[in-house]
Amino acid sequence: MKVVSRIRQTKRTPLLQVVKTSVAVMAAWFASVALLQQPLPLFAAIAALLVVLPSVNQSFVRGLERSVGVIAGVLIAFAAGQLFGDATWIVLAIVVVSLLVAWAFRLTPSSANQVPISAMLVLAIGAQTPDYALDRVLETIIGAAIALAINALIVPPVALAPAHLAVGRLARDIASVLDETAAVLDDPVDGSRLATGLTRARELRVAQARAVDAVTAGEESLQLNPRASRNRSVLEADAALLRRLSVLVNRVVGMVRSVHDNYDPGLSDDPVVQSIAEDLRRAAHDVRLLARTTEEALPAGRASRLPDATGGPATGTGHDDGPALTSPVSVLRPDPANWVLVGSLLEDLRRVREEIIG
Repeated sequence: MKVVSRIRQTKRTPLLQVVKTSVAVMAAWFASVALLQQPLPLFAAIAALLVVLPSVNQSFVRGLERSVGVIAGVLIAFAAGQLFGDATWIVLAIVVVSLLVAWAFRLTPSSANQVPISAMLVLAIGAQTPDYALDRVLETIIGAAIALAINALIVPPVALAPAHLAVGRLARDIASVLDETAAVLDDPVDGSRLATGLTRARELRVAQARAVDAVTAGEESLQLNPRASRNRSVLEADAALLRRLSVLVNRVVGMVRSVHDNYDPGLSDDPVVQSIAEDLRRAAHDVRLLARTTEEALPAGRASRLPDATGGPATGTGHDDGPALTSPVSVLRPDPANWVLVGSLLEDLRRVREEIIG
């Protein structure tokens, strides 16, 4: 089962991408036949097959890498064929030479692999003529250009929903950890619950990393994308919210760690600690509100097509509840038994408050 899981994805490639790849291969094939009079334009079909990717920017980069690799491989094979023929040992030697050339020029893995592949194909087919070499290069350029055009013009992919959902989940998880920390301060709890709370807080860093990756993927999907101008405001709002949430992650993890390390069952009897717990609940409310406010600020028609930032159903209407954080907790003289924890929580809560209020 482990072997099968390594070769299978958790979800299928979008059917639209399969259709676009098929269209690109057929268009590149017939275009090469018409323009170059080649009965089997394999290089054009291979280029089109490899260049249709989840984003237009990735397609452009892959097309460039593919073209560079093919040009280098064809030139090396043509020169070797003219000098030494197409003996078996020549093919093997050219593979080594191609890899060394790619290494010397520090080509990307995609280009580096393409150089020996192209060289082997040219030598194996055995037509080392200037026209043949030029046609292979032109085939590749035609295939890559057609694939790039199809990927850009036929519903160019925009990865907004995954980024929006990841940022919304991060906001929801931060609010949940704040609520749990407030509950721990309200009533005496055992060590296992403290450990569970600390584990959940540390998992915020994993959620933060996922959100960063999703927003980065979204930004990449907008590069060279004709739909970028209509969708950029959505991603910019999510990126701005993510920057604020990233600061909150550091503060919240620090607060939970302080509670875990300095916890005492008598905290529930300290009125200052109870005030801090109430502010934590208010902060949790305002984190959720911050995510909703960011979504409601999107241009008309955008928010309704995205999942709610707090993990609920899609939303495009306003909410009546306002910010819950008011004046910060004021402490003249903390309990001598709890002053370390109280001081730490007050400082972290101050920074959380500043980040939420802005």
